[in-house]
Amino acid sequence: MAYLSFNNVRVAGFATGVPKTVLTNESMDEGQYSASSFIQSTGVKNHRVSEEYTAGDLCYAAAEQLIADLGWDKKEIEALIFVSQHADYILPATACILQDRLGLSKECYTADLSLGCSGWVYGMSTVAGLLASGGVKKALLMSGDGKRRINYVDPLFGHAGAVTALEYQEGAPAMQFYFGTDGSGFDALIIPDGGARNQFSDQSFVPEDVDGHMLTRLQSRMKGMDVFAFGISWGPKSVKRLAEHFGFDYQDQDYYIFHQANLLMNEKIRTKLKLPAEKVPYCLQDFGNTASASIPLTIVSQLRGQFEERRTKFIGCGFGVGLSWGAVHFETENIVVSKLVEI
Repeated sequence: MAYLSFNNVRVAGFATGVPKTVLTNESMDEGQYSASSFIQSTGVKNHRVSEEYTAGDLCYAAAEQLIADLGWDKKEIEALIFVSQHADYILPATACILQDRLGLSKECYTADLSLGCSGWVYGMSTVAGLLASGGVKKALLMSGDGKRRINYVDPLFGHAGAVTALEYQEGAPAMQFYFGTDGSGFDALIIPDGGARNQFSDQSFVPEDVDGHMLTRLQSRMKGMDVFAFGISWGPKSVKRLAEHFGFDYQDQDYYIFHQANLLMNEKIRTKLKLPAEKVPYCLQDFGNTASASIPLTIVSQLRGQFEERRTKFIGCGFGVGLSWGAVHFETENIVVSKLVEI
């Protein structure tokens, strides 16, 4: 069973970077959906999009702000993990590029993780594992999505880059995780071409009808009902299994931060878990679905100034492309939450 627990790991801070450009869905014409019905079901009124900035660019801007706010010496940052579905290049790893852009030590552990909606939770466990032994003292987790392989605007999705700073601290409360994967649903969310399996060809750029939407084979496509059923099932299960395994009451937390998939799905999850609305903040109304940036973006945009100095208990839960899911239970106290960075 994929249950993990790490002691002596502290969350030191959060920051997020988003494009300044705001697109609204109020005047959209999305085939069979009207603007009002789309906004009502998804909850996405506005989203941030830029065809200039990559996820790496957005994370870089957020990292510079957070490092400055923390007062960290860049040379003391010993690990950098980058999580995205859209790396800057097929190779090299974007984490390597960010190490140099930020001016971190050349003796810095760097790696990319190719994950989407569950990626922040997976990234947190990866960084926590590096820190728990004390071999690494300070680390950055970067996650998100930006400019894509081919320019197009999807009214559900937005661009954002998030940075979570973590450090080794003896006596810090345990950080607890639960993970799962169902690869039989790999094609429920997929970009068919561009990888080694189906390489680029002239046909990759030819639009084809996918459930009423004209998409190329370099654009993401989704089996909506399959993803919805998966999310409302494994979102609540993840939280319950995490709490049952580690022996705590999942309803006795300060905040529950779910991947910002869409409002209808997230509200189903919240009601299944019988959670009060005031403990489940959303940011999708302003930023859309931002994949692996959505959990920290919700914390920064919705909770900044409300919890930093007091001891605060969180459950974070991500679910989606893979299909994969993950949940984490962690506590914060005296942390830094940087102002939203707009570029």
